[in-house]
Amino acid sequence: MTDQSETVGIIANPVSGRDIRRVAARGGVSSAEDKRNRIARAVIGAVAAGVTHVVAMKEPFGIASGALADLPVDADLEILDIGARVDPMDTERAALTMRERGIRVIITLGGDGTNRTIARAWPEAVLVPMSTGTNNVFPSLVEPTVAGAAAGLVAMSLVDLYAVAPRSKVVHLKLSDGSEDIALIDAATLANDFVGNRLPVDATNLRQLLVTTAMPDTIGVSSVAGLHTTCRADDDAAILVTCGAGGALTTAPIAPGLYREVPVKSVQKVDLEEEVELLGPSTLAFDGDREHQVSADGPAVAVVRRDGPRVIDVARTLEAGASQGVFITK
Repeated sequence: MTDQSETVGIIANPVSGRDIRRVAARGGVSSAEDKRNRIARAVIGAVAAGVTHVVAMKEPFGIASGALADLPVDADLEILDIGARVDPMDTERAALTMRERGIRVIITLGGDGTNRTIARAWPEAVLVPMSTGTNNVFPSLVEPTVAGAAAGLVAMSLVDLYAVAPRSKVVHLKLSDGSEDIALIDAATLANDFVGNRLPVDATNLRQLLVTTAMPDTIGVSSVAGLHTTCRADDDAAILVTCGAGGALTTAPIAPGLYREVPVKSVQKVDLEEEVELLGPSTLAFDGDREHQVSADGPAVAVVRRDGPRVIDVARTLEAGASQGVFITK
């Protein structure tokens, strides 16, 4: 029987890249056929790196099953039926099932939200996140063929996991009612907003923005921080931005094809484990999703820790594999 630790899992969100933000901004639409093609290329890459067993989540759109059908590779291709209902719980159930089976390397096809769901359920996961979404920072626009190869090298233990896949930073939030949640890239407080709103953020409503990654070449609210300072994924710090009337106007790409002026009052570095109060009354947005309300008398407390999933650095992994001659037949 195939060693499950040498198996690559695939979790694809069938609705990623197809939400209302593509109407409000200018984000591209990722079709089911595009996702099938990406998955097929990733599987081919994983098999080229030596993987002989691939497990992909089944969902009603037939994305994974279509990608794996008649794929000409020398490997056992399995479709995992987790009773998908096309909701975020599908991702969680698939991740937990793969964890129970001992599958340690997962290729994800989705956005910040898809990976956040996995991180919440399985913080020890090892991920190769491939982006299809609107304003994603956690997953990257990597070529699936080589992304699959990197996943395969790690799954087959041909490279040092700790050298090529550092743990990601996570914003841990505790609400006044005692409930907890996480964000991978940004946690923002928004005035005059509401839970469930899927439209791009109104820049004038931003009040506080705590980001684990701040880069000037990203899309989304984290770009506001990135246009003032840099905080990379491997930096042991975070950035807190305070916004509001009277702040210096920062022209930021808060969605694809959508630049807006954000009034920034202050930008400060935050150390890991340092507590930050996110004030109300406001709506809390985690990685772009509005999910909680903060009252005026009960702030949320946020702490950034490096205890999230390991994210495989594709370039570093392939460099390590190539230096050992993994892809050369003698």
